[in-house]
Parts: sequence; C-alpha cells; structure tokens
Amino acid sequence: MKRIAQAALLAVSLGVPAGALAETFSATIAAGHPPVFRWVKMLDAAFVPGVTARLEGTGHTMTFTGLYGGSIAGVGEELEAVEAGLAELGTCQSLFDPAKLAVQNVTYYTPFVTADARKIGDLMHRMQVEDPKMQQSYADNGVVYIGAPMVIDDYLLMTNFPVTALSDLAGKKIGAPGPALNWLSGTGAVGVSGNLTTYYNELKTGVFDGVIVFASAALPGKLFEVAPYITRAGLGAQYAGAICANRAWFEGLPETVQTALTEAAAETGEWYVSALETAVQNAFTVMAENGATVADAPADMRRAWSEGMENAAQAWAAGLDGQGLPGTEVLTSYMDAMRAAGATPLRDWDRE
Repeated sequence: MKRIAQAALLAVSLGVPAGALAETFSATIAAGHPPVFRWVKMLDAAFVPGVTARLEGTGHTMTFTGLYGGSIAGVGEELEAVEAGLAELGTCQSLFDPAKLAVQNVTYYTPFVTADARKIGDLMHRMQVEDPKMQQSYADNGVVYIGAPMVIDDYLLMTNFPVTALSDLAGKKIGAPGPALNWLSGTGAVGVSGNLTTYYNELKTGVFDGVIVFASAALPGKLFEVAPYITRAGLGAQYAGAICANRAWFEGLPETVQTALTEAAAETGEWYVSALETAVQNAFTVMAENGATVADAPADMRRAWSEGMENAAQAWAAGLDGQGLPGTEVLTSYMDAMRAAGATPLRDWDRE
C-alpha cells in the first residue's frame, strides 16, 4: 500500500495519471475442484496467459498463484474466500453456493429449455453484465463478475435398464444433483440426492438404478460400465458459475488491467465451450464403442416428462421473492431471453 501511495505521489509531481505508471500486481485464484475439471483447467490454460498477453506493452504485469483442489477453499466456498480477500480471484459457483448466488441458479429450475451449452453461456454472461438484478448478488457479497461462464452440457439419463417410455422409470431409484431432483417429479422414479464422486459405486452396488448426469463427466467417470443405457432426453444444458474477483481489489486496479481481466475471461469462455463441445462429441463416441447404448428419448416421452413435472421454477421464484430477491423478474427475463435467442422450451415455466 505504501509503495502504491508513493507511486501516486510521484505521478502527481510529474503530471502523469497514477494509473499510467508501471505496476506489478499479484493474484491468487481459488478453486475448490482439482485441475482435472475443465472449469479449473481453463484458468491456467486460457485465463492466465490471456491476461498476461493483454498486459504486454501496458507497463503493467500480473503474477498468478492458483490454489486449487480445496487448498484454500472447498467446493462452494470460493466466493467466501474471494470476498474475504483470501484470494483475489476464484470460481464463484452458483450451483454449490445457492444461498449467495440464488438468482444465478435459474437454469437449474427450468429444464427442457435448450440443450445448447453455448447458448446458455452466452445468455447468462450477457444477463450478468447487463442486468442489475443479476449483478446485485455479486455486489451483496463483495465480489465482481469477471466472466468465463462455466456451463454444463445437456443433462441425460444413464441407467442399468433400457428406457423407451416414461413408465419404465416407475419405482426406479435415480440419483440426481441438487435442484435436478425436481426434474424427476411426475416420472414415478424415486429421486435420490447424489453427485459425481459417488455415482459409480452406487450404481455398481445397486443403490441407484440410474443417474441424471452429463456426457462430459460420464465418460471420465466410466459410468457407462455400470449404467450402459444412455437416454438423451434434452433435460438441458446448465449454468454453474464463473470467474469472480474481490471487489475492492478489482476496483483498485488501473482500468487497463481491469479490461485485461474481463477480455481474457471472454476468451477463456470461448476456450471452455469449444473444449466442452469437443469433449461431449468424444464422450458419446467412446461410450458407444465400449458397449453403451445411446438413444434419443421419443418426442412423446419428452413431452410427458415435461408436462408431468412440478413447476419448481415458480416455487423457486416465489421463494426468492419472499426473501426480497427478484426471483420472478429473473425467471421472466431469462425465459424471455431464451425464447428470443431461438430456444423452444417444452414448457414456458414463467407463464403458467
């Protein structure tokens, strides 16, 4: 702090704007997941070099220290670490921190909207940059949205039995993460909370008969070995989080450095989605080559599934409204924007 103050004083004496002086900055990046996950891998593969490249010739530099895999913050604790200043940057994950980033979870309460992860990422990025209702979640927690949306590819059903109609799910135990349990309402299946770290063993031992998962995780998790029937039902791609920065730290940076961070994040978002699309394509190919049966759910099954589902979106929005948060407004804005972007939801969750 003393060094920065001295630099500012020198700038004034020379008639030079303080932000124009060469400055070296440092940033710790927190991520609860290990680097094997794409949303962590993107930090060192795209974000850090992107910032470095954009600072060349500006006189400013930035050094990064990545603390991943829970070494400074566990999964869902990244926002708190950034807010407290333990890290300057982090993967703020709404999926795992729903209390603080409640409205950012809108996609998980609106299934059957679009299977296009790129469309989800583009829209959620735009909303968080342009919509004050989305920005408030970050402001309330002392952080700033930087970008690089962490989107999840289209969720699907993987089971140890064939599925050709919705009735096939009756009485079956299906594991699903967090809000995705709502997607099983009306199917006759028994929804059980689960996550990627335990799916394989639970399927192998018969605790689950199937799981709701996404292809890019199903392949490395080898779920096709214990749940070889893959049903693509178009449950939807989802938004799970993004890079955020400590607000006080970010606002104290020269504008040139701020711009380098946000532009690098935009480039990182493209790196992430492109890598994801390649991974999804490869996942289906490899799983099929290893004996998995990959099938698209019949249109009537998808329709019956969506129509039989409880409207958890309305309940979610009303619950947030009751807390003084703009749940209904965000739900409406999101659905309107998705329809305007060409999505054809099987249900208009906001209009019922």
